[in-house]
This record gives sequence, structure tokens and C-alpha cells, in this order.
Amino acid sequence: MIEEELRAALAAQLDGLSPRQAAGAVERLMSHYRGRTRPGTPLLRDAADAAAYAAYRMPATFGAVAAALGELAARVPGWAPADHLDVGGGTGAAVWGAAAVWGESSGTPAPRSTQVLDWAGPALELGGRLAAASRSGAVRGAEWRRGEVPGERLPGAQLVTVSYVLGELADGDRAAVVDAAAGAGRAVVLVEPGTPDGYLRIIDARDRLVAAGLRVVAPCPHSGRCPLVPGEDWCHFGVRVPRSSIHRRVKGGELPYEDEKFSYVAAVVPELAEEPGPARIIRRPQLPKGQVLLDLCTPEDGARRTTVTKRHGDAYRAARRAAWGDAWPHR
Repeated sequence: MIEEELRAALAAQLDGLSPRQAAGAVERLMSHYRGRTRPGTPLLRDAADAAAYAAYRMPATFGAVAAALGELAARVPGWAPADHLDVGGGTGAAVWGAAAVWGESSGTPAPRSTQVLDWAGPALELGGRLAAASRSGAVRGAEWRRGEVPGERLPGAQLVTVSYVLGELADGDRAAVVDAAAGAGRAVVLVEPGTPDGYLRIIDARDRLVAAGLRVVAPCPHSGRCPLVPGEDWCHFGVRVPRSSIHRRVKGGELPYEDEKFSYVAAVVPELAEEPGPARIIRRPQLPKGQVLLDLCTPEDGARRTTVTKRHGDAYRAARRAAWGDAWPHR
């Protein structure tokens, strides 16, 4: 299982990292994610920073990106990318996420060609060492290339991912990266933290993807304007991430899991998904007695609530099993 491979690879690379080094790097990373550093500030300065980042963030980033890619795969069944470009991919969480969704038996005639582009040399070096421990050809054979992401011309790829990167860029650079991704990929997936600011970055990027001629397939069931009002609500989802013993030690947590909140958008060239998607459950379902209350984003009516009761039979049973982030009707 890819997730278990990743945990084992992380454990092997983090063995020997001193607690003092890890603690200092993690504190700096926490300040970054709390918004105390300016956009454009280099996040990973050396090998210790890269290792601390991998321990602190990579399992959660992997979980969020794999979930977003899984929704793309559900909306474009039977399609698997023959090549993958991960922009600003650092230690390669999206590479592992793609391997979790499209494994070696996904229908491509050869192992997926994968390229990671990032400006942080220590992250790329660690990503390469982690990938070497994988049994997946798409992960193990990835190319790790250093370059200035904003403004660099991107090679074409069937799948382009940009995850947890936009928040590190100034506004102009952010727009340039999104536009370059839209021009390079047949399918583009962007993932950001599930905060109000992360959602706004995704909405801005979503508008640019649509303007470039791509069609939104997830999480939105349409390519029109988001019906949520900025400042009042934001679209985000959650994924539960198991914590390894090393993960708990670096993060100082006791629970065996954490819940990662994320916002994302997946968009494709029109010929990959010609029909609008199904409605999406955008909040945790509520379960009063004999009912299920679902808050939906729909293709026709924007954001609305629907009530499913026992008299709806199979739909009620499906609603009882439905989760935040699922398509509705339930797949």
C-alpha cells in the first residue's frame, strides 16, 4: 500500500534527525502556516528543514492531494494520466498521491512519467531519497528538477498538480503559476489549506482555469461562480490522516490521527468531461432522528439544503452512509 510505503520511507530518512533540529525547524514551519512569514520567504533552507517538513506536513499533504486526485479520477472514469508534472512539489507528496489513485495496473501502457519541479534543492533531494524506497515505478522513476517555478515555462503533461504552493507566492507569481499550469495540463489539480484564505486562493485560481478554457469537475458540479459568499463561508473538505510514532513525536501530538482540512479544484480540457458533475456535499451531514440533512452545491440551484427521510427508501440509506465531500446522489 502506497501510504504504508511512504510512512516507512519517512521513518528511514528521519532516523537520526536530532530532536533539537526538528523542533526548531517545525516551529518555523508552524509560524509559516499561521501566516507569520511573508509570501515569497524561502520555506526550506537545508536538509534538516526538509526532513522536519516531511515529518510535519508530508503525511497530511499526501492525504489531501490523494483525496483530490481521487475525486478527479471519479469524474473521469477510465482515464489515467500517462505523465505527471508536479509544480512546486518539494518532497513529492503529490507524486505519492497520484500513485495511490492510479496504480501500476491503471491501464497506462508503461509506468507513468513523473517530473517534480521545485526551487528548494533540499526538498528535492529528500524527495528523491524517499521515492527510491517505493515499489511504484511512477514514484521511483520520478525526475526531480530544480527551477524557478514562477515564470518558468512548463512542459506539457496530462496531469499537472500544484499543491500547498500558492500561499507561498506573491500575487503576480501566483497568477503566473496557475496560468502556466492551465496551459500545460489536460487535467490540473490545485490544493491549498482548508482555511478562508486558502479557499480564496483556490477560487481565484479556479477563475483563471475556467478563463483558460478548462472545465471544473471537482469539487464543484459546474464551472460557474461559487455560490458561497467570501467572508461568510468557504468551501473546504477534510481527510483523516494516521500518525506514525515519528509523526507524533515531531508534531508533539498524542492522538493516532489528525484531520487535515483542505480546499481544492480539479479542472480538465472539455473533451475529458463533457457533462456537468453531480451535486457535492459541502458540510458534514446532520442526522436528526429519521432524517439526513445534506448541504449541497448543485449544478442548477447553487448552494442549498436537502432533507432525506426514511420514506425515501434507498436514498435515505445512501444518505446515512454519505460523507462530507461526497458526490450526491451517492456514488
